[in-house]
Amino acid sequence: MNPSGRPPVASADTRRVILDDLRVSASIGMLDHERTARQPLRIHAEFDTDASRPVDDADIGSVLDYRLLRDALIQEAVQTHTDLLETLVDRSLTRILRDFPEVLHVRLRICKPQAFDDCAAVCIEQSRSRTSAA
Repeated sequence: MNPSGRPPVASADTRRVILDDLRVSASIGMLDHERTARQPLRIHAEFDTDASRPVDDADIGSVLDYRLLRDALIQEAVQTHTDLLETLVDRSLTRILRDFPEVLHVRLRICKPQAFDDCAAVCIEQSRSRTSAA
């Protein structure tokens, strides 16, 4: 680990793609009322990629297409009922590293803003690097 608490990545030249405050309505939670109604989730995700490859302004294939990242996170959140935020975070991390080989490191935070009346949200944050994804 380095002083920032983040594991080192394979290349010193990295690019970070950030999806900030993605809003999704999902079936999540263990309580009876959570099983019968969808509730909002807020997702913050950071994806580190190798930036040493040249970017071709006319070719989206030369960079990580963040539309596909967004779609994958939404699909994981809405595909089925999930009891625990931790399960959704873990499943989403696994999918990102499985489906996007160009992602070296991902940090994901998923929040339930309606969990309690007296706080803005309850969030679970976890990160994973490609080297620890096996």
